[in-house]
This record gives sequence, structure tokens and C-alpha cells, in this order.
Amino acid sequence: MKIAFGCDHGGFILKKEVLAYLDKNGHEVIDFGTNDEKSVDYPTYALAVAECVKDKKADLGILICGTGIGISIAANKVPGIRCAAVADTFTARATREHNNSNILAMGGRTMGPGLAVDIVDIFVNTPFSGDERHQRRIDMVTDIEKKYCK
Repeated sequence: MKIAFGCDHGGFILKKEVLAYLDKNGHEVIDFGTNDEKSVDYPTYALAVAECVKDKKADLGILICGTGIGISIAANKVPGIRCAAVADTFTARATREHNNSNILAMGGRTMGPGLAVDIVDIFVNTPFSGDERHQRRIDMVTDIEKKYCK
């Protein structure tokens, strides 16, 4: 699987752990940075990953900032992106099974590497259920996006 990856300075410490997991499990990574803990603006990385996923240059995306919130908000401005800020394994599974989320956002300052790797493992290995009610809801969100995001 090809994964687009980006983080800001708040996610840099977790970045190494997540990239090691992805490499160990044979995933190809498109790394948009950042590459140190110097302060940067998270929208830069969110939009790079979101555009990559939207354009189908990657199957999924992973973003990490201090909390996962800001970077997810920025990514969700790109049409076709369903970025979920996740802090537990239940939500990681549900966001893929029920919402067919295509980008995972996490907080580098709110979780340790063990939990982050568990969340990533679940996210990349859980398929969308395809259940009619879930697809119907995704379609409703897509219709809203088409109406209001021109």
C-alpha cells in the first residue's frame, strides 16, 4: 500500500516510530516532511498529503501534529478527503469501516508511540465495510461538499 505522510513539529517525534512500522510492513511512503522539530505551519503538510490522496497518488494518508485536530481540519478542506482525528483503536477501526476515511490524523503530544503504531496498523489494515447505510451517509457528505465547496 502507498501511504502519503506528513507532520508538523508537534508530530515529528512520533514520525520515526510510524515510518518504521510502515517500512517494516512493506508500505511505500511518500514523505512530505517535516524533518525536525523546528516550528512549521501544519496546513502545508495537511494539504500536500490531502492533494496526494485526492489525486490517487497514494492509497491513504497519515498526518501528525500536536493534537491531530488542526491538521485534520486543514486536510478536510480538500474535496474528496475524509480525514479523521483519532486517539484510540476503536475509532481507528470505525473510521475506516463506517466512514471510509482516507486520511488518519493523530496527536504527537497526546499519545505514545505504542498506541500510535496500533492505530496506524488498524487504520491501514481495516477495509470499508461497504454497508449500505454507511455508503449512504458518505454519499450525503459528498453531496454537501459538492453544494458548498466550489
